[in-house]
Formats: sequence, C-alpha cells, structure tokens
Amino acid sequence: PNLKPATAKKLEQPNNPNFPSLNSFSGESADGKTKPSARKPSRRAARTNTERVVFVTHCTKLTMAFVATSSSTTAISASNLARSTASSSSSEANAPRIGSFRLLDRSAAVAVNLSSSRKRSSAVRPVNAEPKRNDGIVPLATAVAAPVVAEKLEAEAEAEDYEQLAKQLENASPLQIMDKALEKFGDDIAIAFSGAEDVALIEYAKLTGRPFRVFSLDTGRLNPETYQFFDAVEKHYGIRIEYMFPDAVEVQALVRSKGLFSFYEDGHQECCRVRKVRPLRRALKGLRAWITGQRKDQSPGTRSEIPVVQVDPVFEGLEGGAGSLVKWNPMANVDGGDVWKFLRAMEVPVNSLHAQGYVSIGCEPCTRAVLPGQHEREGRWWWEDAKAKECGLHKGNLKQDADQEVTVNGTGTRDLFEARNLVALSRNGIENLLKLEKREEPWIVVLYAPWCQFCQGMESSYVELAEKLAGSGVKVGKFQADGEQKEFAKQELQLGSFPTILFFPKHSSRPIKYPSEQRDVDSLMAFVSALR
Repeated sequence: PNLKPATAKKLEQPNNPNFPSLNSFSGESADGKTKPSARKPSRRAARTNTERVVFVTHCTKLTMAFVATSSSTTAISASNLARSTASSSSSEANAPRIGSFRLLDRSAAVAVNLSSSRKRSSAVRPVNAEPKRNDGIVPLATAVAAPVVAEKLEAEAEAEDYEQLAKQLENASPLQIMDKALEKFGDDIAIAFSGAEDVALIEYAKLTGRPFRVFSLDTGRLNPETYQFFDAVEKHYGIRIEYMFPDAVEVQALVRSKGLFSFYEDGHQECCRVRKVRPLRRALKGLRAWITGQRKDQSPGTRSEIPVVQVDPVFEGLEGGAGSLVKWNPMANVDGGDVWKFLRAMEVPVNSLHAQGYVSIGCEPCTRAVLPGQHEREGRWWWEDAKAKECGLHKGNLKQDADQEVTVNGTGTRDLFEARNLVALSRNGIENLLKLEKREEPWIVVLYAPWCQFCQGMESSYVELAEKLAGSGVKVGKFQADGEQKEFAKQELQLGSFPTILFFPKHSSRPIKYPSEQRDVDSLMAFVSALR
C-alpha cells in the first residue's frame, strides 16, 4: 500500500511472457475485467500481494533455485525486499510465507548467509592447512576433500624407524639415498641449496628421473657470484628455485639498533637467526622432509656424526610438533674431493668463487678464501671459535659437539701439543707471565682447545716449532683456554678463536698476537725471528 503507482508499474514486466503480471495477483483477468471475488481486496491482502510481486521480481533477477523439504526451511536474503518495504510495520511473526519459505528481515538473512557460507567453506579444505603460511613452501597439491586427508593420516599412522633406515642406507650411494628420499616423500620434500658444491644434490635428483623441488635462502648479503650461480643453475636444469627471504621489519630493527656489521663484535648468531634461521623455519613448515648437502668431513667438530637420514632434532614440518620433519643427508659419507670429481665429470655448473679459493660459501661479509692446507670451515666466521662455526641451520649438530667437549676435557682423552720441549702453563703460570715487565727470555704460547679441529690441524707444526727453538733462548708453551678459562683468556689474552698464538717479548709486558692464518712451521718461525 506504500508503493506509489509509478513504482508498482516499474515492477511489472509486460514484455517478459514468463513473468507474472500484477493482474495475476490483484484479481484482474487477462482482458482487464475484475474478478467478482477480488473487486474489493482488504488492505492486508493488497499488502501481501505487493510483497509477493517484489519477492518474485527479486528471485527472477537472481535466477535462484529454491528447494524446500518438509523437515527444514531455508532463510532467503532479500535485501531488495527490505528496501522496498522499509516503512512497513509488520513484524517477523506476520511475515508472509510462500510455500515453506518465510521472508526474513535483512539482519537475520545476513546472519544466516554468513553461517551457511562458513559451513560451505569448511566442507573442502587443503591438506594439513595451516594459518599464516602464505610465505612458506606450501604443498603444491590442490585442495582435496576431508576424507582424503583422513586416509593419508591413517596411512602414515605407523611411524618409520629412521635410525634403522639410516643403518640400512649407511653404505648406499648418494644417488640411491636421493632416490629413496624422493620416492618416499614425493612433493612434500625439497632440496636446500646454498649456492656452493651442494649443487651435486640437484644433479643427483635429476639422475633419479623423479620430480623434485629446490629452495634457497636469500639473506640479502650473498656474493654477486652466488646470485649469478643461482641463475645458471635454474637455466641448466630448467627449474625455478623457491627463494625464502628474511622479514624486512626484523632486518630493519637489527641494522638500525646494531649496525651492518655487528656480528664482528658480538658473534654471528643473531644476524643468522634473523636472515637465515627464521626464513628456513617458515620454509620447512610447508614440508615433511628436506635434503641437505652436509658431509662429515666438512666440520669434524660439529658434523662428524651426521647420519644419512634422521628425524630433524630442531625444526618442525608440515604436521607440526617434534618429529614432524625428516632430514636427509645423501652426501654425509662422501669425501669433498669425490664431490668435485663428480661435478667435473657431469659438467655441472659451479660457483665461480670456488676458483678464487672459496670452499665453504655463505654471506659475503662472513666468507673468505682459505689458504692451502687450511680446513674449509676456516673461511667462515674466522673470528670465532671453531665450535661455533654453525649458522643455526644445522644447530642440532652443536649438541653432539657439546657432548664431545665434555668427553675431551674429561679423563682418558688425549691432550694436544705434548712434547718434551713444550711447557704446559696453568692459570697461575700464564698470569705470572703476563705480570712480568722484563722476562729473562721470550715466550711463544698457543691458546687452544683439545676438541678444536683447527688446533688439531696445527699440532704437528707447533711441535716441530718447539723442537727447532729448543736451546735458542725462546720458550714454547701452551695454555688450554676453553671451559672455565675462556672468559679470562678473552679479557686478558686477546682470545678471539682457537687457536690463538701469542708472543711474549723479553722487554715488554704486553703480548703480541700472531695475525696470520698460516700456521705452518716456516711461517711461525718467521714470526718469532722478527720479534725476538
């Protein structure tokens, strides 16, 4: 009754033969004559007829199909109806019904629509979907129905004994181990590529003939040669590397508060945590397993016991929780020299930094070339202890190393630099040596830790030095500076990393630190001769 005649006229669509005209509801016949029973409709009947017209118009425009059952009713959102009847005073209890449908007001219809939308969206969901994982390495499989997920979880109910599997694969080739890993985990596993000689992993994956994925961590501080190498690898294998980047806000906060090179002063762990560890953690949350290029000979102090396959002791995988991620190390038992023979034989592209003396390659500020005879890890974080030469990506190895340190410092373990012409200094002995302003004879002293592979590497040279200096007026000594003595050595003896070599001149109280990484006997003799 509140609609103006012009509005009612617009609602009628005489050109559409399928659309019911106003006449069919108002009681008029097709020829315009009024039916006797409907000549004087009541006010309520007229209002009902008008609302029915609006309802049919709305449904026709949206071409909606309604299915009604005897046991349930479906609420219909009718925003057009709500607008056209805004001034109507009828309550929900008096709302007209068409069949089994009752017209609701706008707020009720919206609420019902939101509820039904949620139900529809939960009917189909991605496998093991997790919130806020858009930037991780997400499974490439499309969404599947929930029953498929249940079947998958049921199939994986029996946990694999990876310690036993590692024993079975101990003597297997890297190709066999890679094939087993890709076969077992399919699209839920990826190769971690650092931009160094671990490109061999990609070559092994290609040789299996199975599909594989590769990801890498772009810290923002890699060498230009490494970025060029990434591009060459993608073109050579026809793949796209899935790059992970650090959080810009975290990097900004670190640099603004500590500067660009804070790791030279307080260690590399904080920077690596922001630029490498956290991006890796996000990447692994989208996987069930990952493949690394770790080898036992890379770092005798931290990687000597790595198995070819293990449950990752640090990171979590797709399903979350401890034990949800498996770590494969196909090259664990391969010697570094054999890796390079393989790369040359297969004509695999390599990082051009290797030709410049770089062996272990990481970020530009923390990587340098090594000298002949030096261990490859001496080119990484050279200002720190050998024990700390892990960036956090494989920090599960550090637990093994901590156990080894306890063993080394305990009874029954061989000490280093044991020779007749070598003097083992105690804490009191080294303190007295520091206090003397005028010494009867100069001293050369090595600060060492028995577990340090770099100290072990220079043992023969230092023992030979002691033999050559015997009777020359120069005393040769050693001081074990790890454990409880480490803080004292840092504060008083300029200890930066193991080994540290000091020369105590005859007429000076301040010791002079040997600056070079060349620890062969000739270089050490030249240092002593120049100062004594």
